[in-house]
Amino acid sequence: MSQLTHAQWQQRALSLSIETRAFIDGRYTTAMNGATFECVSPVDGRVLGQVSSCDAADAQLAVAAARKAFEAGHWSRQAPSARKQIMLRFAALIEQNSEELALLETLDMGKPIAHALEMDLVATTEAIRWSGEAIDKIYDQVAATPYDQLGLVTREPIGVVAAIVPWNFPLMMSAWKLGPALATGNSVILKPSERSPLSAIRLAQLALDAGIPAGVFNVLPGYGHTVGKALALHMDVDTLVFTGSTRIAKQLLVYAGESNMKRVWLEAGGKSPNIVCADAPDLEVAAQAAAAAIAFNQGEVCTAGSRLLVERSIKDEFVAKVIEALQAWTPGHPLDPSSMAGAVVDRQHLESVLAHIAEAQKQGATLRSGGRQMRVESGGAYVEPAVFDEVDNAMGIAREEVFGPVLSVIAFDTLEQAVEIANDSPYGLAAAVWTRDLSKAHLAAKALRAGSVWINQYNGGDMTAPFGGFKQSGNGRDKSLHAFDKYTELKATWIKL
Repeated sequence: MSQLTHAQWQQRALSLSIETRAFIDGRYTTAMNGATFECVSPVDGRVLGQVSSCDAADAQLAVAAARKAFEAGHWSRQAPSARKQIMLRFAALIEQNSEELALLETLDMGKPIAHALEMDLVATTEAIRWSGEAIDKIYDQVAATPYDQLGLVTREPIGVVAAIVPWNFPLMMSAWKLGPALATGNSVILKPSERSPLSAIRLAQLALDAGIPAGVFNVLPGYGHTVGKALALHMDVDTLVFTGSTRIAKQLLVYAGESNMKRVWLEAGGKSPNIVCADAPDLEVAAQAAAAAIAFNQGEVCTAGSRLLVERSIKDEFVAKVIEALQAWTPGHPLDPSSMAGAVVDRQHLESVLAHIAEAQKQGATLRSGGRQMRVESGGAYVEPAVFDEVDNAMGIAREEVFGPVLSVIAFDTLEQAVEIANDSPYGLAAAVWTRDLSKAHLAAKALRAGSVWINQYNGGDMTAPFGGFKQSGNGRDKSLHAFDKYTELKATWIKL
């Protein structure tokens, strides 16, 4: 990993050449109407550039290019082994350019450079490489048929995929979708968040350099209500994949119904419970994990452990340990490699997080620590992790996705009660249970309505484990071989012998 100092990262940031245009049919291009939006760094308020603001006309161009490339077959009909080699080159180029990509992510959305480089870029590379490696190892099937019949069940690429991704993990979330979508032979249009478009724009050139044909991978920066909506309503987009808020996810379902009934796969919000029992194997380890679960990436994580459910007999002791552990997560300068936390994505989001903190106090929750705006003099957007105690699960702070470093502590007396509280949520993305009793752990895991359940850890798993949610946290799965289901059609072919 990089050994650059804070000063060296700052110097690179000042000299960095930033591409801000859309990428359509193998080349960078401005939006057809010439519109741009200002890209402002939450690190210090500096304007990073004027980014092309695409709309419906650009979506039309990109979809047409994607469809033409798909029908030409240069990618869609290539042998899986050939696509694999190109995907592996793509992963290698991401790895070779990881310092530049990490710097773009840090400047664009405020995360610490060490996390961007050592976590996000590593995970991005792994996702592309894993999907590429998998594609020539996924077999079709032969049905059980009579002697004079042959039944084949085959997978085919679905066609044109539109991927709308969030701002909190711009490249990693993109790679979770690009990996299986491209590996299976589809053409993809990536719509990054207007809050963090820069790394996705740069990624497009690396894909072309790797050998992915022009038109197969396109990037359209812009707003959700313009270019995002245009993609969702487009009659020639076959599949729409999305990670973001539940509110927007529901609207995308409506757009799909209003257009061509395109398949829609959604990973939406979360309000994940982190359940700590008195018999947890190590309360110090659990407290460190609870702090990281809410403060990592400034709390801008869909699986953030934002509801900390603690057995009443240890609550006060445990909360004190968590508050102490959170001291390490005090926001620092994102380009300082020693910083554990950085800036939230922008000033607007900072105000939203601070408003949630103020509202929680009005509703009667007890602010035990933190919750202040920090580093005001920097011109950036920083907030101190907040811990609220005496929270009722009916309070807004326990039901709404804050998407910031704001922790709600809820006491419970029995594990059954904890599971009931945990499931009392419109979301069902993830959950964790800390106990040394294996039977309790398994029973709780079975009872929790969540797509991922972690035992005696938080945020476990790798590319082999599917990721997605129950209830209003969405449908479908990213990662693992299950993700390939989203990007392929099953065809049954019956042959009379």
